[in-house]
Amino acid sequence: MSEQIIVNHYKKSAKITQVLEELQHEQHHFQITNLAGSSLSFVISESFKEAEKPFLLIFNDKEEAAYYLNDLEQLLGEKNVLFYPGSYRRPYQIDEVDNANVLLRSEVLNRINSQKKPALIVTYPDALFEKVVTKKELEKNTLKIAVGEQVSLDFINEMLFEYHFNRVDFVTEPGEFSVRGGIIDVFSFSNDEPYRIEFFGNEIDSIRTFDVATQLSNEKLKKASILPNIENKKLQENRVSFLKYIAAKTVIFTRNIDMLSERLDLFYDKSMVAFEELSSTIKRGTPSELFCNGAFITNQLHDFTWVDFGSSTNNSLKQISFKTKPQPSFNKQFNLLIDDLNAHHCNGFTNYIFCANDKQAQRFHDIFDDAEQEVHYTTIVFSLHQGFIDEDEKIVCYTDHQIFERYHKFRLKNGYAKKQSITLKELNNLEVGDYVTHMDHGIGRFGGLQKIEVAGNKQEAIKLIYGDRDILYISIHSLHKISKFNGKDGKAPKIYKLGSGAWKKIKQKTKSRIKQIAFNLIQLYAKRRLKKGFQFGPDTHIQHELEASFMYEDTPDQFTATQDVKTDMEKEQPMDRLVCGDVGFGKTEIAIRAAFKAVDNGKQVAILVPTTILAFQHFKTFTERLKNFPVTIEYLNRFRTTKQKNSVIDGLANGSVDIVIGTHQLTNKRIVFKELGLLIIDEEQKFGVAVKDQLKTIKENVDTLTLTATPIPRTLQFSLMAARDLSVINTPPPNRHPIETNVIRFSEEIIRDAISYEISRGGQIFFIHNRIENIKEVAGMLQRLLPDAKIGIGHGQIEGKKLEELMLGFMNNEFDVLVSTTIVESGLDVPNANTIFINNANNFGLSDLHQMRGRVGRSNKKAFCYFITPPYHMMTDEARKRIEALELFSDLGSGLNIAMKDLEIRGAGDLLGGEQSGFINDIGFDAYQKILQEAVEELKENEFKELYPTDASIPKEFVKEVQIDTDFEILFPDDYINVISERLNLYSELGTLKTENELAEFESKLVDRFGEIPTQVVDLLDSVRIKWLAKKLGLEKVILKQQRMLGYFIADQQSPFYQTYSFTNMLKYIQQNSKSCVMKEKQTKNGLRLLVTFIRIDSVVKALTILKKI
Repeated sequence: MSEQIIVNHYKKSAKITQVLEELQHEQHHFQITNLAGSSLSFVISESFKEAEKPFLLIFNDKEEAAYYLNDLEQLLGEKNVLFYPGSYRRPYQIDEVDNANVLLRSEVLNRINSQKKPALIVTYPDALFEKVVTKKELEKNTLKIAVGEQVSLDFINEMLFEYHFNRVDFVTEPGEFSVRGGIIDVFSFSNDEPYRIEFFGNEIDSIRTFDVATQLSNEKLKKASILPNIENKKLQENRVSFLKYIAAKTVIFTRNIDMLSERLDLFYDKSMVAFEELSSTIKRGTPSELFCNGAFITNQLHDFTWVDFGSSTNNSLKQISFKTKPQPSFNKQFNLLIDDLNAHHCNGFTNYIFCANDKQAQRFHDIFDDAEQEVHYTTIVFSLHQGFIDEDEKIVCYTDHQIFERYHKFRLKNGYAKKQSITLKELNNLEVGDYVTHMDHGIGRFGGLQKIEVAGNKQEAIKLIYGDRDILYISIHSLHKISKFNGKDGKAPKIYKLGSGAWKKIKQKTKSRIKQIAFNLIQLYAKRRLKKGFQFGPDTHIQHELEASFMYEDTPDQFTATQDVKTDMEKEQPMDRLVCGDVGFGKTEIAIRAAFKAVDNGKQVAILVPTTILAFQHFKTFTERLKNFPVTIEYLNRFRTTKQKNSVIDGLANGSVDIVIGTHQLTNKRIVFKELGLLIIDEEQKFGVAVKDQLKTIKENVDTLTLTATPIPRTLQFSLMAARDLSVINTPPPNRHPIETNVIRFSEEIIRDAISYEISRGGQIFFIHNRIENIKEVAGMLQRLLPDAKIGIGHGQIEGKKLEELMLGFMNNEFDVLVSTTIVESGLDVPNANTIFINNANNFGLSDLHQMRGRVGRSNKKAFCYFITPPYHMMTDEARKRIEALELFSDLGSGLNIAMKDLEIRGAGDLLGGEQSGFINDIGFDAYQKILQEAVEELKENEFKELYPTDASIPKEFVKEVQIDTDFEILFPDDYINVISERLNLYSELGTLKTENELAEFESKLVDRFGEIPTQVVDLLDSVRIKWLAKKLGLEKVILKQQRMLGYFIADQQSPFYQTYSFTNMLKYIQQNSKSCVMKEKQTKNGLRLLVTFIRIDSVVKALTILKKI
């Protein structure tokens, strides 16, 4: 069923007709009372549809505004509802403006100006506090363009410079533009996606929006308006309050006028203080020019039709009173819920349950079907903020998140949150002078792209410089053979002369060693494949109930990861799965569900964690989540007394303990499980090799689930090689903000301000200081800076019981600041702590810093992280690189990128064996990867044939890769794509394409981003097709020169290829067309080669058509 049913109830409602009548009067002030929860959303959206006037809703704070915004967006469609936020992160810091918010504000102003149909605007006091530019100013500063308009590209270019836009290569954030040939990309402040404007001569041919991350177009537009950053406070111009800006016929709804006025006065006082502290040298607007206080806004309200929908009644006003009650709380007791629904049903009410998604609705059906009595209810898949009971309309609307007591999140369109535009792709971008590894020739230096002439035609080639100034030009077709050298950071690798045997030897040596290691590995894997483990049964309804009671909504990745884990458990082979997810992305929840499934099937679960605190933390989390289910949970760590430990050990042996959580004490010989069914390893990157080997003995045939945020390179490698299964959780839970990371010098002022800001919004603070000897002085200094803050000290030398109490106290918000050593690093979960300081951050490793940063930002508040470091020039190179890497990846879900960057900084070492750094320094990480891949392939084909059955229907590949050599111009011309790094990226992407569809998609991307394709590029794309065909025909090398095409067949004369159908076909073709082609043997320095020659090939297309005929 859909929400339309409820909407129809309100459509016919007499009360709404009354509201609409009142709205007809100009400058009229009346009240609507008793609207509980989301009934308000329905009443307002219905009135809005009928009234045909713009509405402005003022809520008490951003959070409330955001929740109702989501309700209204769903009811009225996103086009009709706008959010008008404040533009600062903090009211008194004039410099810290949030670009995403400025963008939303400009969008609203633009919309009011553009005379489209009336909109509904949702806002809150902070936003009204700032005055806005007048309409006249806005008109003056807007550049309007439309398709078919006659305007020169240079004119727009000039205008953009005047508006202070920056010219860049590729547009990523508001206020940037780029010009490529006849295309201008520009990111205006009035739209949350940038525009791409394509010219035909001096006429605008098309305007479309495009996505920042992929740089591809989304939709076509007829016209667009380009706005500069109008929030720029330094400009001298008249500003008016937002209420002066909106149309006079707008209806204003306020939640609580007194609170609105108080908030505005509070901000205004703060701005007065801030203004007096500013230096007088720069001319800035006075607070009265830039901001509004309470009285100012309240007076302006009287010029509008004004509706008060708060709880306080004002008897002097006309009132329309509804009869609604908020949804009662059932404390997750379903029998109470069922009684309540049935009681309402008997009184003639209709019951509706609003669910966030179909899965939730299914859960209700499952739970109610198990009930003894019949339950009267209807589920509606629609996400509402709060449930209500409407006695006039006789309807009961409950929401799933309130019944299950889950946290309901709002989603704000943060128009453009700067996409993590630095990706792994960019880490591997080549700069001139970088070291690169060429698979056949060894390590050289990259000398850039160069044009060289071949038989009068220009060709693009990559220049590599080797020892003794040897220079090697390689064609863009063999780009896949070179890769950036990632060894130990900053250490120059050894560079050999071209043609010396040294490189070959290193490759051979590496390969044989890798093969040996991989052999052992696969053998272990093979053993496990053949072992039979326990086969768990499918999910029961009690499992559904557990999953439904999860506080948050599953993200799509989390859902698939959970499904993968459960499917693995239901197979008879033992599971070995690695779940990678960033800090706070819900890995623990996956573990809880898996553990519960195991217990549900009568098995025991062991959970291995790296630290004492984490064992305790997990114990609390598990107990909390499973408190309504018949499960016994225990933990082992140094907080427990010997007596407690012994009772746990006995419990495991006799089967009375279901789940045990412990540090590496779990690997102790004394511990015997009665029925161990599942082993979960958390924060796997913290364990040494020794513990893991002890584990292997326990887990020969036990299902194993490994959780980690920043996987150790070695585990990452395993999974990449398919020796274990990998699930990655990349999507952050909705409504998480990325953590704002700042690197600062030690400054008492910054520390004081940041801590007092956090305390003022009711949060808590971590202060990490890793030296026990002077940790007390640090705490003393903080106490001196903030006399009223409560401060606690924690470190590993405090005895267990006290430490436990301290941690509990901090979790329960008993004090504000926890000064501690890195004991909090793994897994202390305090949702209320949203600021962390890390003193001497330059002394920590990357994954440690990332983990510690992940302690904050676990709720829907913005979190701050401060790395306190000495000045950059005093740090070691490695430390500086680590800190820079973290600043780059402050985005959510960047754990994997950090692991890859870590590989680069530390040098990857011998990923498979115990020697942590081996060959990789000799040959570079990517080359190592490739050789590894080859070794594994060969092992699969030979030694382990029966393990990996090959599919007989798929033709075997005889040629691994085809070389093309040509004198035609096949390249991306400079005037088509002028950024070298982008050309390189496109060449390498072209090398990875496998199918015609991918190629067509690639082509449309090019047209979209750079305009029409020139002939050289058409030939380039055809040359890729030639490679594919040649591969099928068994040609290892194709030469297109002097109007001929030569194809060299496979060098190995004994190859089974010569018995295949495709070779016989080739022979047939040559017999039939003996005039235009000939086959012969030729003596080369590598022995006899069979080759075929075609004549009269004067274009790439012709070569392609001939190969297609064969």
